[in-house]
Amino acid sequence: MTFQLPKLDYAFDALEPYIDARTVEIHYSKHHQGYTNNLNGLVQGTELEGKGLDQIFSNVSSLPVGVRNNGGGYFNHNLYWKVLTPGGASAPQGELLEAINHAFGSFDAFVDQFAKAAATRFGSGWAWLIDKDGELAVTSTPNQDNPLMDVAEVKGKPILGIDVWEHAYYLKYQNRRPDYIQAFVKAINWDAVDEYYKG
Repeated sequence: MTFQLPKLDYAFDALEPYIDARTVEIHYSKHHQGYTNNLNGLVQGTELEGKGLDQIFSNVSSLPVGVRNNGGGYFNHNLYWKVLTPGGASAPQGELLEAINHAFGSFDAFVDQFAKAAATRFGSGWAWLIDKDGELAVTSTPNQDNPLMDVAEVKGKPILGIDVWEHAYYLKYQNRRPDYIQAFVKAINWDAVDEYYKG
């Protein structure tokens, strides 16, 4: 298999009370696993076999839609699980905090903009904090698109992403997406975000 489902760094119930165990279990073992399996099936035996996601995403507009959807789903969820942490969020520090303050005015202003991008994404999709040519920015993408893709309206390196597909929150929050967004913010692993920022 070209792409492997990464192991979770925590148990299914470790993100309680922010994200419930059953949602984590289904989201990871069914949805994320499904994107992984589908992506491998789509690239196997094609010119894409052995290529990295960066190569695929840079030319995704010319590829079959299944590769775009499942490649995005695979990458996006890899990042999603990494930027969440048991025990509640700490705060960003150092260069990352300085970059957030520079781009948004304050950490609270960033949270407001990020939450708004996630809440107002119509239908299914993602909201992102990205490094765009050395400056941080908030953006959102539909479906399983991400800012690395050539189809993205705003391109950059994702360092934080929230999944606002209903499968990410509906068991606990039903139609209350803003409540899920606020809970997500309380579980962000800012050390991991910092690693993506510096990586």
